[in-house]
Amino acid sequence: MAQNGNRKKKKPRRFYDYSLLVTIICLTVFGLIMIYSSSSYNAQISGLSASYYMTRQAAIGLMGFAAMLLISKMDYHFFAKFTYLSIIVSYVCMILVNFTPLGYEVNGKKRWLGTRNMRFQPTELVKVTVILVLAVIITKLGKRINEWASWAMIGAILLPLALLVTMNNLSSGIIICGIGYVMMFVACKKKWPFLTVVAVGAAAYLFAEPVAQALLKAKILQGYQVNRILVWKNPEAYPLDGGYQILQGLYAIGSGGLLGKGLGQSIQKLSFLPEPQNDMIFAIICEELGLFGAVFVIFLFLFMIYRFMLIAGNAPDLFGALLVTGVLAHIAIQVILNIAVVTNVIPNTGVTLPFISYGGTSVLFLMVEMGMVLSVSNQIRMER
Repeated sequence: MAQNGNRKKKKPRRFYDYSLLVTIICLTVFGLIMIYSSSSYNAQISGLSASYYMTRQAAIGLMGFAAMLLISKMDYHFFAKFTYLSIIVSYVCMILVNFTPLGYEVNGKKRWLGTRNMRFQPTELVKVTVILVLAVIITKLGKRINEWASWAMIGAILLPLALLVTMNNLSSGIIICGIGYVMMFVACKKKWPFLTVVAVGAAAYLFAEPVAQALLKAKILQGYQVNRILVWKNPEAYPLDGGYQILQGLYAIGSGGLLGKGLGQSIQKLSFLPEPQNDMIFAIICEELGLFGAVFVIFLFLFMIYRFMLIAGNAPDLFGALLVTGVLAHIAIQVILNIAVVTNVIPNTGVTLPFISYGGTSVLFLMVEMGMVLSVSNQIRMER
Protein backbone atom coordinates (compact mmCIF):
# COMPACT_ATOMS: atom_id res chain seq x y z
CA MET A 1 0.00 0.00 0.00
CA ALA A 2 1.56 3.25 -1.10
CA GLN A 3 2.25 5.70 1.66
CA ASN A 4 1.49 8.63 -0.61
CA GLY A 5 -2.10 7.49 -0.97
CA ASN A 6 -2.80 7.91 2.75
CA ARG A 7 -0.72 10.98 3.26
CA LYS A 8 -2.69 14.19 3.54
CA LYS A 9 -1.83 16.88 1.08
CA LYS A 10 0.18 19.58 2.70
CA LYS A 11 -1.05 23.12 2.31
CA PRO A 12 1.28 25.18 0.15
CA ARG A 13 3.49 27.62 2.01
CA ARG A 14 2.37 31.16 1.38
CA PHE A 15 4.36 34.35 1.51
CA TYR A 16 3.48 37.30 3.77
CA ASP A 17 5.44 40.51 3.35
CA TYR A 18 6.55 41.27 6.89
CA SER A 19 9.08 43.78 5.55
CA LEU A 20 6.19 45.86 4.19
CA LEU A 21 4.27 45.44 7.45
CA VAL A 22 7.24 46.73 9.46
CA THR A 23 7.62 49.68 7.07
CA ILE A 24 3.94 50.59 7.54
CA ILE A 25 4.36 50.48 11.33
CA CYS A 26 7.54 52.62 11.17
CA LEU A 27 5.88 55.28 9.00
CA THR A 28 2.76 55.36 11.17
CA VAL A 29 4.66 55.62 14.47
CA PHE A 30 7.00 58.24 13.03
CA GLY A 31 3.93 60.12 11.80
CA LEU A 32 2.41 60.13 15.29
CA ILE A 33 5.64 61.50 16.76
CA MET A 34 5.79 64.28 14.17
CA ILE A 35 2.08 65.09 14.56
CA TYR A 36 2.62 65.55 18.29
CA SER A 37 5.72 67.65 17.75
CA SER A 38 4.15 69.86 15.08
CA SER A 39 0.69 70.31 16.63
CA SER A 40 1.20 70.44 20.41
CA TYR A 41 1.72 74.22 20.57
CA ASN A 42 -1.29 75.11 18.40
CA ALA A 43 -3.44 72.61 20.29
CA GLN A 44 -2.56 74.17 23.63
CA ILE A 45 -3.22 77.77 22.57
CA SER A 46 -6.59 76.55 21.24
CA GLY A 47 -7.46 75.23 24.71
CA LEU A 48 -6.89 71.58 23.82
CA SER A 49 -4.55 68.96 25.21
CA ALA A 50 -1.04 69.02 23.74
CA SER A 51 -1.56 65.45 22.52
CA TYR A 52 -5.04 66.10 21.08
CA TYR A 53 -4.18 65.62 17.41
CA MET A 54 -1.82 62.72 18.05
CA THR A 55 -4.39 60.91 20.19
CA ARG A 56 -7.10 61.23 17.55
CA GLN A 57 -4.76 60.04 14.82
CA ALA A 58 -3.56 57.13 16.97
CA ALA A 59 -7.11 55.97 17.71
CA ILE A 60 -8.11 55.96 14.04
CA GLY A 61 -4.74 54.49 13.08
CA LEU A 62 -5.28 51.56 15.46
CA MET A 63 -8.72 50.89 13.97
CA GLY A 64 -7.22 51.07 10.51
CA PHE A 65 -4.36 48.76 11.50
CA ALA A 66 -6.82 46.16 12.80
CA ALA A 67 -8.80 46.44 9.56
CA MET A 68 -5.57 46.07 7.58
CA LEU A 69 -4.63 42.83 9.37
CA LEU A 70 -8.13 41.43 8.84
CA ILE A 71 -8.17 42.33 5.14
CA SER A 72 -4.65 40.97 4.65
CA LYS A 73 -5.82 37.48 5.63
CA MET A 74 -8.73 37.52 3.18
CA ASP A 75 -8.64 36.34 -0.43
CA TYR A 76 -8.22 39.55 -2.43
CA HIS A 77 -10.59 38.24 -5.14
CA PHE A 78 -13.39 38.82 -2.61
CA PHE A 79 -12.96 42.60 -3.03
CA ALA A 80 -14.11 42.39 -6.66
CA LYS A 81 -17.64 41.71 -5.42
CA PHE A 82 -17.86 45.29 -4.16
CA THR A 83 -17.01 46.91 -7.51
CA TYR A 84 -20.51 48.15 -8.41
CA LEU A 85 -21.33 49.12 -4.83
CA SER A 86 -18.13 51.14 -4.48
CA ILE A 87 -18.88 53.08 -7.68
CA ILE A 88 -22.43 53.89 -6.58
CA VAL A 89 -21.39 54.93 -3.06
CA SER A 90 -18.54 57.07 -4.42
CA TYR A 91 -20.82 58.93 -6.83
CA VAL A 92 -23.48 59.46 -4.15
CA CYS A 93 -20.93 60.78 -1.63
CA MET A 94 -19.35 63.20 -4.10
CA ILE A 95 -22.75 64.51 -5.22
CA LEU A 96 -23.76 65.04 -1.59
CA VAL A 97 -20.52 66.92 -0.89
CA ASN A 98 -20.71 69.20 -3.92
CA PHE A 99 -24.42 69.89 -4.33
CA THR A 100 -26.18 69.51 -0.98
CA PRO A 101 -25.99 71.14 2.49
CA LEU A 102 -24.55 67.87 3.81
CA GLY A 103 -21.19 68.91 2.43
CA TYR A 104 -19.12 70.34 5.30
CA GLU A 105 -16.91 73.34 4.51
CA VAL A 106 -13.50 74.00 6.06
CA ASN A 107 -11.40 77.03 5.09
CA GLY A 108 -13.73 77.76 2.20
CA LYS A 109 -13.54 74.26 0.69
CA LYS A 110 -16.34 71.69 0.74
CA ARG A 111 -14.57 68.35 0.96
CA TRP A 112 -16.23 66.59 3.88
CA LEU A 113 -19.47 64.89 4.82
CA GLY A 114 -20.62 65.13 8.44
CA THR A 115 -20.08 67.60 11.26
CA ARG A 116 -17.13 69.45 12.72
CA ASN A 117 -16.28 66.70 15.21
CA MET A 118 -17.28 63.71 13.09
CA ARG A 119 -16.59 64.09 9.40
CA PHE A 120 -15.51 61.93 6.50
CA GLN A 121 -13.64 62.86 3.31
CA PRO A 122 -15.16 60.88 0.41
CA THR A 123 -12.21 61.53 -1.91
CA GLU A 124 -10.20 58.92 0.01
CA LEU A 125 -12.93 56.37 -0.74
CA VAL A 126 -12.84 57.39 -4.41
CA LYS A 127 -9.12 56.60 -4.62
CA VAL A 128 -9.72 53.03 -3.43
CA THR A 129 -12.72 52.75 -5.75
CA VAL A 130 -10.68 53.76 -8.81
CA ILE A 131 -8.00 51.17 -7.98
CA LEU A 132 -10.56 48.40 -7.50
CA VAL A 133 -12.72 49.28 -10.51
CA LEU A 134 -9.81 49.57 -12.92
CA ALA A 135 -8.28 46.31 -11.69
CA VAL A 136 -11.59 44.48 -12.27
CA ILE A 137 -12.31 46.06 -15.68
CA ILE A 138 -8.80 45.56 -17.06
CA THR A 139 -8.76 41.93 -15.90
CA LYS A 140 -12.13 41.22 -17.52
CA LEU A 141 -11.26 42.97 -20.78
CA GLY A 142 -7.97 41.17 -21.26
CA LYS A 143 -6.41 42.06 -24.64
CA ARG A 144 -9.41 44.23 -25.47
CA ILE A 145 -8.01 46.86 -23.11
CA ASN A 146 -5.98 48.15 -26.08
CA GLU A 147 -9.13 49.06 -28.04
CA TRP A 148 -10.39 52.65 -28.12
CA ALA A 149 -13.91 51.47 -27.28
CA SER A 150 -12.61 50.03 -24.00
CA TRP A 151 -10.90 53.31 -23.16
CA ALA A 152 -14.12 55.21 -23.89
CA MET A 153 -16.07 52.86 -21.61
CA ILE A 154 -13.60 53.31 -18.75
CA GLY A 155 -13.66 57.08 -19.26
CA ALA A 156 -17.47 57.14 -19.17
CA ILE A 157 -17.44 55.31 -15.83
CA LEU A 158 -14.60 57.10 -14.01
CA LEU A 159 -14.02 60.54 -15.58
CA PRO A 160 -17.25 62.10 -14.23
CA LEU A 161 -16.25 60.87 -10.77
CA ALA A 162 -12.79 62.43 -11.15
CA LEU A 163 -14.39 65.72 -12.23
CA LEU A 164 -16.68 65.72 -9.19
CA VAL A 165 -13.60 65.34 -7.00
CA THR A 166 -11.65 68.04 -8.87
CA MET A 167 -14.43 70.61 -8.37
CA ASN A 168 -13.32 71.25 -4.78
CA ASN A 169 -10.13 69.22 -4.46
CA LEU A 170 -7.68 69.64 -7.33
CA SER A 171 -4.92 67.64 -5.63
CA SER A 172 -7.10 64.55 -5.15
CA GLY A 173 -8.34 64.91 -8.72
CA ILE A 174 -4.73 64.85 -9.93
CA ILE A 175 -3.96 61.80 -7.79
CA ILE A 176 -7.03 59.91 -9.05
CA CYS A 177 -6.15 60.67 -12.69
CA GLY A 178 -2.56 59.66 -11.94
CA ILE A 179 -3.66 56.31 -10.52
CA GLY A 180 -5.71 55.64 -13.64
CA TYR A 181 -2.82 56.73 -15.86
CA VAL A 182 -0.31 54.36 -14.24
CA MET A 183 -2.66 51.35 -14.19
CA MET A 184 -3.65 51.85 -17.82
CA PHE A 185 -0.02 52.41 -18.85
CA VAL A 186 1.00 49.11 -17.26
CA ALA A 187 -1.92 47.20 -18.80
CA CYS A 188 -1.87 48.59 -22.36
CA LYS A 189 0.48 47.82 -25.24
CA LYS A 190 -0.18 51.22 -26.80
CA LYS A 191 2.27 53.59 -25.17
CA TRP A 192 2.16 56.63 -27.46
CA PRO A 193 -1.05 58.11 -25.96
CA PHE A 194 0.55 58.05 -22.52
CA LEU A 195 3.76 59.62 -23.79
CA THR A 196 1.65 62.31 -25.46
CA VAL A 197 0.02 63.08 -22.12
CA VAL A 198 3.47 63.43 -20.53
CA ALA A 199 4.54 65.84 -23.29
CA VAL A 200 1.36 67.93 -22.86
CA GLY A 201 1.84 67.94 -19.09
CA ALA A 202 5.44 69.10 -19.43
CA ALA A 203 4.33 71.91 -21.74
CA ALA A 204 1.59 72.92 -19.29
CA TYR A 205 4.16 72.98 -16.48
CA LEU A 206 6.48 75.24 -18.48
CA PHE A 207 3.65 77.58 -19.51
CA ALA A 208 1.57 77.21 -16.35
CA GLU A 209 0.38 80.82 -16.03
CA PRO A 210 -1.17 81.32 -19.52
CA VAL A 211 -2.58 77.78 -19.45
CA ALA A 212 -4.21 78.46 -16.07
CA GLN A 213 -5.75 81.70 -17.34
CA ALA A 214 -7.19 79.83 -20.35
CA LEU A 215 -8.63 77.11 -18.08
CA LEU A 216 -10.15 79.81 -15.86
CA LYS A 217 -11.92 81.36 -18.86
CA ALA A 218 -13.16 77.90 -19.85
CA LYS A 219 -14.46 77.50 -16.25
CA ILE A 220 -12.39 74.32 -15.78
CA LEU A 221 -10.37 75.90 -12.95
CA GLN A 222 -11.61 78.25 -10.24
CA GLY A 223 -10.12 81.61 -9.29
CA TYR A 224 -8.39 80.39 -6.11
CA GLN A 225 -6.75 77.56 -8.07
CA VAL A 226 -5.32 80.01 -10.62
CA ASN A 227 -4.10 82.27 -7.79
CA ARG A 228 -2.09 79.34 -6.45
CA ILE A 229 -0.20 79.18 -9.74
CA LEU A 230 0.54 82.92 -9.62
CA VAL A 231 1.78 82.57 -6.04
CA TRP A 232 3.90 79.56 -6.99
CA LYS A 233 5.66 81.55 -9.72
CA ASN A 234 6.49 84.42 -7.37
CA PRO A 235 5.72 83.71 -3.68
CA GLU A 236 7.76 86.72 -2.53
CA ALA A 237 5.20 89.00 -4.21
CA TYR A 238 2.47 87.65 -1.89
CA PRO A 239 4.26 87.47 1.51
CA LEU A 240 1.13 88.13 3.59
CA ASP A 241 -1.41 86.42 1.36
CA GLY A 242 -1.13 83.29 -0.79
CA GLY A 243 2.65 83.05 -0.55
CA TYR A 244 2.79 83.16 3.24
CA GLN A 245 2.53 79.41 3.84
CA ILE A 246 5.03 78.53 1.11
CA LEU A 247 7.58 81.09 2.36
CA GLN A 248 7.28 79.89 5.96
CA GLY A 249 7.71 76.30 4.78
CA LEU A 250 10.85 77.21 2.84
CA TYR A 251 12.20 79.06 5.91
CA ALA A 252 11.65 75.89 7.95
CA ILE A 253 13.45 73.71 5.40
CA GLY A 254 16.37 76.12 5.06
CA SER A 255 16.86 76.58 8.80
CA GLY A 256 17.01 72.82 9.44
CA GLY A 257 20.39 72.38 7.83
CA LEU A 258 22.07 68.99 7.86
CA LEU A 259 21.08 67.66 11.29
CA GLY A 260 18.13 69.88 12.18
CA LYS A 261 17.33 71.86 15.32
CA GLY A 262 16.26 68.77 17.24
CA LEU A 263 12.96 67.00 17.72
CA GLY A 264 10.38 69.41 19.15
CA GLN A 265 12.57 72.48 18.57
CA SER A 266 10.85 73.88 15.47
CA ILE A 267 10.27 77.64 15.42
CA GLN A 268 7.94 77.71 12.42
CA LYS A 269 5.33 75.53 14.14
CA LEU A 270 4.82 78.29 16.76
CA SER A 271 1.94 79.84 14.80
CA PHE A 272 4.18 80.93 11.90
CA LEU A 273 3.46 77.99 9.57
CA PRO A 274 -0.33 77.42 9.24
CA GLU A 275 -1.57 73.89 9.99
CA PRO A 276 1.93 72.40 10.35
CA GLN A 277 0.57 68.94 11.20
CA ASN A 278 -1.21 68.64 7.85
CA ASP A 279 0.09 69.36 4.35
CA MET A 280 3.32 71.08 5.48
CA ILE A 281 4.52 68.49 8.00
CA PHE A 282 7.49 67.62 5.78
CA ALA A 283 8.79 71.17 6.34
CA ILE A 284 8.71 70.58 10.12
CA ILE A 285 10.55 67.27 9.62
CA CYS A 286 13.26 69.14 7.69
CA GLU A 287 13.50 71.87 10.33
CA GLU A 288 13.69 69.55 13.34
CA LEU A 289 15.56 66.56 11.87
CA GLY A 290 17.41 68.23 9.02
CA LEU A 291 18.50 66.66 5.76
CA PHE A 292 19.04 63.30 7.46
CA GLY A 293 15.44 63.22 8.66
CA ALA A 294 14.13 64.11 5.21
CA VAL A 295 16.27 61.43 3.56
CA PHE A 296 15.13 58.87 6.16
CA VAL A 297 11.46 59.54 5.34
CA ILE A 298 12.09 59.39 1.59
CA PHE A 299 14.04 56.14 2.02
CA LEU A 300 11.12 54.54 3.90
CA PHE A 301 8.75 55.43 1.06
CA LEU A 302 11.21 54.19 -1.57
CA PHE A 303 11.54 50.88 0.30
CA MET A 304 7.74 50.61 0.50
CA ILE A 305 7.45 51.16 -3.26
CA TYR A 306 10.16 48.54 -3.81
CA ARG A 307 8.11 46.01 -1.80
CA PHE A 308 5.02 46.91 -3.86
CA MET A 309 6.97 46.19 -7.04
CA LEU A 310 8.12 42.80 -5.74
CA ILE A 311 4.58 41.81 -4.75
CA ALA A 312 3.09 43.00 -8.05
CA GLY A 313 5.76 41.13 -10.01
CA ASN A 314 5.05 37.88 -8.16
CA ALA A 315 1.26 38.21 -7.81
CA PRO A 316 -0.70 35.03 -8.61
CA ASP A 317 -2.74 36.72 -11.35
CA LEU A 318 -3.33 39.96 -13.25
CA PHE A 319 -6.03 41.17 -10.87
CA GLY A 320 -3.69 40.98 -7.89
CA ALA A 321 -0.86 42.65 -9.79
CA LEU A 322 -3.15 45.52 -10.82
CA LEU A 323 -4.43 46.06 -7.29
CA VAL A 324 -0.87 46.44 -6.02
CA THR A 325 0.07 48.65 -8.98
CA GLY A 326 -2.82 50.97 -8.20
CA VAL A 327 -1.78 51.30 -4.55
CA LEU A 328 1.83 51.84 -5.64
CA ALA A 329 0.71 54.64 -7.97
CA HIS A 330 -1.37 56.26 -5.21
CA ILE A 331 1.43 56.30 -2.64
CA ALA A 332 4.15 57.35 -5.09
CA ILE A 333 2.13 60.19 -6.64
CA GLN A 334 0.94 61.54 -3.29
CA VAL A 335 4.43 61.50 -1.77
CA ILE A 336 5.92 63.22 -4.82
CA LEU A 337 3.18 65.86 -4.89
CA ASN A 338 3.48 66.62 -1.16
CA ILE A 339 7.25 67.04 -1.19
CA ALA A 340 7.08 69.02 -4.44
CA VAL A 341 4.51 71.40 -2.92
CA VAL A 342 6.48 71.91 0.29
CA THR A 343 9.66 72.68 -1.69
CA ASN A 344 7.67 74.93 -4.11
CA VAL A 345 8.51 72.80 -7.16
CA ILE A 346 4.80 72.82 -8.05
CA PRO A 347 1.86 75.05 -6.97
CA ASN A 348 0.30 74.45 -3.57
CA THR A 349 -2.39 71.80 -4.07
CA GLY A 350 -3.14 70.84 -0.47
CA VAL A 351 -2.02 67.20 -0.52
CA THR A 352 -1.07 65.26 2.61
CA LEU A 353 2.01 63.11 3.20
CA PRO A 354 0.76 59.47 3.49
CA PHE A 355 0.86 57.92 6.99
CA ILE A 356 2.55 61.03 8.44
CA SER A 357 0.22 64.02 7.98
CA TYR A 358 -2.76 64.41 10.30
CA GLY A 359 -6.01 63.11 8.80
CA GLY A 360 -8.25 60.32 10.06
CA THR A 361 -9.98 59.45 6.79
CA SER A 362 -6.66 59.38 4.96
CA VAL A 363 -4.91 57.00 7.36
CA LEU A 364 -7.98 54.75 7.57
CA PHE A 365 -8.23 54.19 3.82
CA LEU A 366 -4.46 53.94 3.47
CA MET A 367 -4.59 51.03 5.90
CA VAL A 368 -7.35 49.44 3.82
CA GLU A 369 -5.12 49.72 0.75
CA MET A 370 -2.18 48.23 2.66
CA GLY A 371 -4.42 45.34 3.70
CA MET A 372 -5.23 44.69 0.03
CA VAL A 373 -1.53 44.66 -0.88
CA LEU A 374 -0.69 42.30 2.00
CA SER A 375 -3.62 40.10 0.95
CA VAL A 376 -2.06 39.76 -2.51
CA SER A 377 1.32 38.97 -0.93
CA ASN A 378 -0.30 36.31 1.24
CA GLN A 379 -1.52 34.47 -1.88
CA ILE A 380 1.99 34.15 -3.34
CA ARG A 381 3.15 30.55 -3.08
CA MET A 382 6.66 30.01 -1.79
CA GLU A 383 8.92 27.48 -3.46
CA ARG A 384 10.08 24.64 -1.26
